[in-house]
Amino acid sequence: MSHHRMPQDFHTVRQRSLHLAEPLSSEDCCAQSMPDASPIKWHLAHTTWFFETFILEPMEEGFAPFHPAFRVLFNSYYNGVGAKHPRPHRGLLTRPSLDEVRAYRRDVDARMARLLGQRAGDARLAELVELGLQHEQQHQELMLTDLKHLLAQNPLYPAYAADPLGAEAPPAPMEWIACAGGLAEFGFDGRGFCFDNELPRHRAYLAPFELASRLVTNGEYLAFIEAGGYRDPSLWLAEGWDKVAGGELAQPFYWRQDEEGRWHEFTLHGLLPLDPARPATHLSLYEADAYARWCGARLPTEFEWEFAARQASIEAGRFHPGAAANRGPDAGLSQMFGACWQWTSSSYAPYPGYAPAPGAIGEYNGKFMVNQYVLRGSSCATPSGHARASYRNFFPAGARWQFTGIRLAR
Repeated sequence: MSHHRMPQDFHTVRQRSLHLAEPLSSEDCCAQSMPDASPIKWHLAHTTWFFETFILEPMEEGFAPFHPAFRVLFNSYYNGVGAKHPRPHRGLLTRPSLDEVRAYRRDVDARMARLLGQRAGDARLAELVELGLQHEQQHQELMLTDLKHLLAQNPLYPAYAADPLGAEAPPAPMEWIACAGGLAEFGFDGRGFCFDNELPRHRAYLAPFELASRLVTNGEYLAFIEAGGYRDPSLWLAEGWDKVAGGELAQPFYWRQDEEGRWHEFTLHGLLPLDPARPATHLSLYEADAYARWCGARLPTEFEWEFAARQASIEAGRFHPGAAANRGPDAGLSQMFGACWQWTSSSYAPYPGYAPAPGAIGEYNGKFMVNQYVLRGSSCATPSGHARASYRNFFPAGARWQFTGIRLAR
């Protein structure tokens, strides 16, 4: 981020978080629907805590916290900073009120603006502000997915977005795009911002492979269900089949079937008839892997995905993934970005030579490199400008509350 643009970028990103919360009541903002999701109020406070703790505390002259208790209340997982409020109990924080959290944001933003004015050209400050804004953009995506999970618990199926979500035109048939592979470089290419888990850039060899031209659709995934995909143990990884047998997995996370057997999908626009053209989303790695096996394909590795994505255009989404535009044959890859995060078969592990940053800021990615899989691309909920080919998202194999979909490889 250039120094002269920093105050403007800071204001823009900070305002967007408030804008996302605007349609919500204070009750909407306080509830927590599961331990993995956080209340909107907590997101608004935690992203502010980040700037107060990592920038104002070490750099502001005569620093005094807005409220001493917030250091513990709104710490997420930074053990180096000290104690933290238990994650599953964030929804019990009826105090501070939403108004007080907004006052906290205003206070920290004013102090940050002052600091940015005083220390224009300070490279370390610019680096920390950039990290804080990228961190806030990650939380903006979580605000939408956590809120969706919360609203889905309500039998009224309330809509977050007022505008209607119309039916989509059928996408082009799925094509197979050939990729030559070979020895190639992977990881961050040095342009713009990256997180530490995208480093260091390194070389790897890929055998020739093919990637599907678009994501798997609801219609295609429904065919898998109707063909008995959830009843055939030969398609499933053992851990996934245990979840199917235990009744935990039976259809995509937000699909609902009515008395007449018609399928609907809960979206941020409310409960809608299932649109066969849109991408199948909110699927676990187990479901993505079983579907791929069912149709004689597999999931790509994260390096195959990155190799292919270099030519792809980066689109930003809205509140639900749209169908792939029918651009005719030979149109290449679509929906690499801006629709659904795409499961890969790669375990989330450090690149050769990876080293986390020193101190609490280094607790950002490295300590999560166990029992998770890499997802690539971005989703309809990802803020614009936040996606890039080397970005590595990661979740446990059973996670389904993010906009996760299927890109086939073979």
